[in-house]
Amino acid sequence: MTEPLFKKIVIFGVGLIGGSFARALAQAKAVKSGGIVGLSRAATYEKKKAVLQEIVDRTGTQENLTTELEGADLILLAVPVGQTADILKLIKPHLNDNTIITDAGSTKSDVVAAAREVLGPRVSQFVPGHPIAGAELSGPEAALVDLYQGKKVVLTPLPENSAASVALVRKAWEACGASVSELTPEEHDSVFATVSHLPHLLSFALVHNLAQRDNRDLLLSFAASGFRDFTRIAASSPETWRDISMANRVPLLKELKLYVAELTQVSAALESADAEKLEQIFRTAQQIRADWGTKL
Repeated sequence: MTEPLFKKIVIFGVGLIGGSFARALAQAKAVKSGGIVGLSRAATYEKKKAVLQEIVDRTGTQENLTTELEGADLILLAVPVGQTADILKLIKPHLNDNTIITDAGSTKSDVVAAAREVLGPRVSQFVPGHPIAGAELSGPEAALVDLYQGKKVVLTPLPENSAASVALVRKAWEACGASVSELTPEEHDSVFATVSHLPHLLSFALVHNLAQRDNRDLLLSFAASGFRDFTRIAASSPETWRDISMANRVPLLKELKLYVAELTQVSAALESADAEKLEQIFRTAQQIRADWGTKL
């Protein structure tokens, strides 16, 4: 019988991301029986204890970390990026020399800076990561056993990380069914400002715009699949996307200005009744989207 990859994994934040990580590892039998521990904020734990107990082997709050972290191979921080530093401060006094920490944050430069400041020399035990999987729902009820199947995970290893530490985190995500890539933290934040953070910002902005109109109920009553598809991500966690937007503010602002310039072109074409220009913009976009769609 093959030994599990991990003896013990501790997950901070058993919501969509952390809960799905736990479910996938359990199904893959990648963790020793009884070895998946989920730690939540006290308010979440009290309200959703029954759901949490269905996802992890043992659940609790962040009060008795010496016992909870003892013997852990891996710690996953599946919390909003703004909480990273605070969680690392809680962990540091109880951190074993052989335990690796990773995260699931959607920004990396800020997370790396927080890890360096809090952990000091122990930053070598921190391997930053970002699973490119999610849904508009949040909380432990949203956890899916197959969320990471066929999805990408990006690791942004630090110079201080050992090859063995990076390999351990890679194995965890691969056990969940994910394909793992590597970028630098700066590359990561630039890429995801464009293809993830900006679309969320635009979706939130469109729905917020409608929310302020007196006839919003009438407008929404006629909204169909195009509006639904474009605005689906506006149902995501406001807390999470507030933190992501602020953490990746500089690259996101750059992308937003480029998008405003693009809208200005479209506006000018409409203003001048330039149908040819509009079609040119639409055709280029259609071709790129169709080519990308065939690669999914």
